[in-house]
Amino acid sequence: MKLILGIDEVGRGPWAGPLVIGACVLPRDENSELPAWTEKLTDSKKLTPKKRKEYSSEILEKSLATGLGWVSSREIDALGLSASLKLATRRAVSEIKLKKVPFSEIIIDGTINFLAGTPLENYVENLKKADFLIKEVSAASIIAKVARDEYMESLSEIYPGYGFEKHVGYGTSAHKSALINLGPCPEHRFSFAPIKALVGESSSDSPQDSSKKLSLKTSKSVGDRAESVVADFLEKSGHVIVSRNHRTKFYEIDIISTFEDKIYFTEVKYRKTFERGTALEMITDKKLNQMTFAAESFLKYSPALKANFSPLLAGAAVTGSDFHLVEWLPLK
Repeated sequence: MKLILGIDEVGRGPWAGPLVIGACVLPRDENSELPAWTEKLTDSKKLTPKKRKEYSSEILEKSLATGLGWVSSREIDALGLSASLKLATRRAVSEIKLKKVPFSEIIIDGTINFLAGTPLENYVENLKKADFLIKEVSAASIIAKVARDEYMESLSEIYPGYGFEKHVGYGTSAHKSALINLGPCPEHRFSFAPIKALVGESSSDSPQDSSKKLSLKTSKSVGDRAESVVADFLEKSGHVIVSRNHRTKFYEIDIISTFEDKIYFTEVKYRKTFERGTALEMITDKKLNQMTFAAESFLKYSPALKANFSPLLAGAAVTGSDFHLVEWLPLK
């Protein structure tokens, strides 16, 4: 029996939001034939939003294994798009491997082997239009598209006025107009040329607008540095980083990692000093509830992680001009 791991990406070109890689292994019988329900699966771009959601639910329920690899806009800025595609693919495949579902072949849509340099490199076949031709890749494209679209729709409540619920981060004229009026938000990809150009046009801004953009960039830089300190600590402690800056309509989770049989959702807090209390004191019961909702949302689309790890919330405190990690600890 031949089992295929299909892989496809969503979100390579948008100006904002995450890159998402979908991975899927569909059931096949002893003759390597697919079940009848998979016949309707095709390239996600050829389906209506309603059909995509309907099919995504069925794929998540009936597949042997599914996985999603998320790379945030901040990670894209730090790593570049090429490295981000490889990282997202590895994260998606890691979820498949957690299910311990065997496969004999990997088909990736397009011409680039995102698993090059890994033990799975030689299992890969690249195929143009695989999302149309191979049902496993079709399924991967559908679950990735639905998950990313839902994420981007949720951003419209966090960052109203940008129209994320309509253009889902792509460079439309409406998106450009919103950027001109509002400036970029933390979900924008600052390394992408249109956002770079906009941020660089500070000479035509009013002092108030320039101050707002500078504050945004500064806050983003501080947040990135504090989170990187915590991520480095976790990796050195044996954690595997699953995702960073995963945002839902309820809350943003700074770092998601696995260690032994637990999956940790870590909120990172930074303060210059502790004169007004520790950073962890900022994680109130209300924020814990928000983190819980966000964790549940993430696990909804990561069934392999949900099945193999027990979820725990965690907090990390970073302080000082040298960004010193004071503590990291599970919260509940």
